[in-house]
Amino acid sequence: MNFYGYKRPDGRVGVRNKVLILPASVCASDTTRIISQQVVGSVTFNNQLGCSQVASDQQFTMDVMAGYAANPNVYGTVVVSLGCENCQMDLVVEAIKERTNKPLKQVIIQEAGGTLKAIDMAVRYAKEMVEEASLLQREEFPMSELIIGTECGGSDPTSGLASNPLIGQLSDLIVKEGGTSILSETTEFIGAEHILARRAATPEVHDRIYEIVHRYEKALQLVGEEVREGNPSPGNKAGGLTCLEEKSLGCIHKGGHSPVNAVYDYGKQVEAKQGLVIMDTPGNDPSSVAGMVAGGAQIVVFSTGRGTPTGNPLAPVIKITGNKLTYANMVDNIDVDASPIIYGTKTLEGLGDELLKLTQEVACGKQTKAESLGYTEMAIARVCNFV
Repeated sequence: MNFYGYKRPDGRVGVRNKVLILPASVCASDTTRIISQQVVGSVTFNNQLGCSQVASDQQFTMDVMAGYAANPNVYGTVVVSLGCENCQMDLVVEAIKERTNKPLKQVIIQEAGGTLKAIDMAVRYAKEMVEEASLLQREEFPMSELIIGTECGGSDPTSGLASNPLIGQLSDLIVKEGGTSILSETTEFIGAEHILARRAATPEVHDRIYEIVHRYEKALQLVGEEVREGNPSPGNKAGGLTCLEEKSLGCIHKGGHSPVNAVYDYGKQVEAKQGLVIMDTPGNDPSSVAGMVAGGAQIVVFSTGRGTPTGNPLAPVIKITGNKLTYANMVDNIDVDASPIIYGTKTLEGLGDELLKLTQEVACGKQTKAESLGYTEMAIARVCNFV
């Protein structure tokens, strides 16, 4: 099975062809918003961080910024900084160049002479990149070039019964095609970590699965909190989930049945053709998705029982629910109804093939519901993390 995408100079393959206006800190985010509004074909996001962070916290931010610029769905990047933030322009540029050799421009607001001059300079850079990007033609590539991120949010019992197993079926099919699938949300491994660890390809991966789970719990305990006090969420409980362990047993279905070949830290570069891997992300949807996209995921497949509008600035997000009432109520947001698995009108294997076909179509350019609505919300993980 093949798809049509964009070959990048670093050898990776994108399914979208965007120019990223990258804010190096919160103080540049309004400026990048104004710039992106003036350049069709560009995207940006609201970076609420980038300054006043301790080193370990700042590293998360740096990894996401560098990873976003390196994501294969990006043709090139215009970095905009204020000039005095912790995430200095030279640090951001160096981090990006360590990951990719794609087109890169930089604008420092304080050095450009203020907001208006910085906007003018960045708009010119961005328009030039959009023109260059428009000359690229899609080429045919095997599905092994795909990295998919898997996520669940607003879960209810149908997530563990239908939509998460369906994503797991897709994950296994992507692995069979030679591609990469990322299982995320460390907080939602808790209580099921022993099941994942049994599937580890090596003793090192086995130990790392336990390490990231225990590290997460201890990080919250250091500030006097317990993960179970915030997870499951009120919406999860209203939907019928009773405890974190129950939620975790449903969550890990997104990893299918393939061996776990590696464990990546948040936002780190994931290599292609790795099979099933894990990324250490929080359960918070936008920040978890951001980590996987920073890792190189070109597409995110996202299950929801209660319904969610989550999207991403760079990667198309395919939304799935196993709750037929949620699908009827939020059809504008959700791409796939997995409830026929519960009611026995379709098989997991049959719907898995349909979802693989949809993933191929999205890789070739078909818009998801989140894309058509323009949803681009995101967040970045913190040292004192989300649950």
